[in-house]
Parts: sequence; C-alpha cells; structure tokens
Amino acid sequence: MKNFALIGVGGYIAPRHLKAIKETGNRLIVALDKSDSVGILDSYFPTCAFYTEYERFDRYVEKIRHTDQRLDYLSVCTPNYLHDSHIRFGLRAGADVICEKPVVLNPWNIDALQRMEQETGHRINNILQLRLHPAIQAWRQQVANGPKDKVYDIDLTYITSRGPWYYASWKGDTEKSGGVATNIGVHFYDMLGWIFGTVQENTVHLAQHDRVAGFLRFEQARVRYFLSINADTLPTEAIAQGKRTYRKISCEGQEIEFSDGFTDLHTESYRQILSGHGFGLDDARQCIEIVSQIRHAEPIGLKGDYHPLCRLPLSPHPFHR
Repeated sequence: MKNFALIGVGGYIAPRHLKAIKETGNRLIVALDKSDSVGILDSYFPTCAFYTEYERFDRYVEKIRHTDQRLDYLSVCTPNYLHDSHIRFGLRAGADVICEKPVVLNPWNIDALQRMEQETGHRINNILQLRLHPAIQAWRQQVANGPKDKVYDIDLTYITSRGPWYYASWKGDTEKSGGVATNIGVHFYDMLGWIFGTVQENTVHLAQHDRVAGFLRFEQARVRYFLSINADTLPTEAIAQGKRTYRKISCEGQEIEFSDGFTDLHTESYRQILSGHGFGLDDARQCIEIVSQIRHAEPIGLKGDYHPLCRLPLSPHPFHR
C-alpha cells in the first residue's frame, strides 16, 4: 500500500484520481485545494487530512516525511499553469509525481524538470490515458503491421461545449491554460504522435477564443483537425440527439470508434505507473511541443489543406475580463 497526496482535490478531474488511488489498493494521506467543496473525500478516503492553504499543507507533508505516512506519490490535478510548480514540490518532498495532462505548458519546462528528476532520484509520470484505450492500441498495432511507407489521411473533430463559466475560470485565460488546443486537444495530439511518429509540419489555419484548427504532418499521417468549445459548431446530428459533445476521428474515410472504454483509463494509468510502466517526460515531450507551437503560431487562414469546419462563422467573445 502506497501513500499518496493530492493537490487540486476540488477540481473536475480529481474524482478519477481518487477512484484510481482507491481501486489500486492505496491510501490518500493528505489533500489540498483552495476550495473547501471537497465532500467527495468522504466517499473515498474519509480520514484524509485536508488543507485549503498551501503553507499548512507543506508543513504537514514535511511533518510526516519521517514517519510511516511519508509520501510515495503526489498526484497533481491543478490548473495547467501550476503543474510545473506542484511537480517540483512533490519531487522535493521525496515523492514520485503523477500529473494530469498537459504535464507543463512549454517544452523548456520539461528540460528543467528532467534535471530535477536526476537530482532527486524521483520520477514524473504524465496521464496519457488514450494510449491505454483498447481501440487506440489496436489502431496503433494495425498501422505498425501495415506498409511502412504509407501515409494515412486523418480527420479529427472534437467539440465539447462550454458555457460562460469557462471564460471566467483559469481555462479561459490562455496564459494559464494554454488555450483550446492545450485544454482539450493535447491528449489527441499525443495519441496521433504515438501512432504515426514524429511531427514534421505544424500549420495553424484558425485560432480563436473558442476553436482552433490546423494541419499536422506526422511521419505516417496527414491530419486535419478542428477543436471547439462552442456549441454552435456542433453538427446537426449531434444537436438533434441533444448532445453537447461530438468526437470523431476518421482514417482514410473510415471512422475510428473509441467512444466507449474511457471510464477506467485513469485507474489503468495508475496500475501501469505503480508497476513501473508509466509515461514519463520524454513520452510527453512531443505533444507539449505541438501545443506550444500552435499557441505561438500565426494562423494562415483558409489556405492549403484545412478542415471543412473552418468555414463556420466565427463568434464574438462572450466574456471580457
């Protein structure tokens, strides 16, 4: 049984981590969040210590460091821009770290964290759960067994509707979240690189507050993508079914179906990490490079091989800070 701490326990993704810690037979010793709406702890770890102040959390972690409650792992579920700092905290506390995606916002942060891994002797693991999805693994195997010189044509469409709250939160601040491509796209970019190899071209056609679209050329794939948080961009079939999320990946005109099987991927990620087979910083580097390049790119507009949904009318920003 390993001892865990968790930073960001009041956030959206934290319940999946609580479930994973519980289902892998481990225990949560202490948790931190600036919000005190964390009653979910009672369902998983009712005796877990909890703090809303970083300083008191830090003191508690130091106090237990030389007891049988000393930390083996720190799970990081905080806003994207805080990952780097909280990962460093975990390493300094003598723990391995499990961090939600994106592990950091910039490639140079990875370089610095790798030096800290060497200095502390502890490891950073990134949750890249799509690599563990059975349908994605089967797709990767199919490509690996296919012609080595074949370049596949891929269309990726992912629309997940968000309300005005999104813009009032850290997610709507590109400096803190990395923007739409980072928030909702980073794990898709990782999946595509895992299957099709090194990225060779990264062109951005459209980048707005609520959508991003572009073209990625991998060793074995040409990928047109469209990512959006605006419900107005949903296709008519999704609207007719009352859905607010639409996800579709097609390869050579054939849809890759992976809608099911997401529920337990965090638990499986934890199992892999605990057995020494987690995804480290080198695994995460390419997708971080991709989203960083997208964030800093100048969109070229409707030129070249762009996704058809780029032609949808743009929407004004619904919220101004």
